[in-house]
Amino acid sequence: MKPETIGAGVVAWVGAALSSLCCLLPLAVIALGLGSGAFMAVTMRYRWLLIPAGIAGVLAGVVLYVRERRRCDALACRMAGSRITLAVLALAALIVTTSIVLDQFPEMTSDLLARIADGGAHGAGGHDMRDMKDMGGKARP
Repeated sequence: MKPETIGAGVVAWVGAALSSLCCLLPLAVIALGLGSGAFMAVTMRYRWLLIPAGIAGVLAGVVLYVRERRRCDALACRMAGSRITLAVLALAALIVTTSIVLDQFPEMTSDLLARIADGGAHGAGGHDMRDMKDMGGKARP
C-alpha cells in the first residue's frame, strides 16, 4: 500500500482524535473510572480550537480520498486500501459529529456524565424530585 492511499485515513483520524479531546475522551476516562470531571473541565476550555480542527481534519481526509480516487479512475488502476480508508473516514466523521453534539447540548452531556458516575442507577432524567415531598415533616424555606 502506498503512503498516498493511507494519507486520507490518517489525516481524518488525527482530526477526529483532536475533536474528541474536548468531549469524548474525557467521557471515556470517566466511564473507565480513571478520572473525574476535572479533566473534562480542562479540555472543554479548548473546544473552540479542537472541534474546528476535527472538522478540518475530516474534510481534508475526504478531499485526499476523493483526489486519490479520481487519480486511480483516470489511470484505470485499483485504489489500494479504499475500503479501509473509507471506513476510517466514516468512523472519524462519526466521532467528530458526536463531539459536536455533546458540545452543543451540554445538558445532555451532564445527564450522561451523571448516569455514568451513578452506574445507571437513576431513570432517564436522573433528576426526579417528586419523591422528595413525602420525606416527612414540613418543607423548610
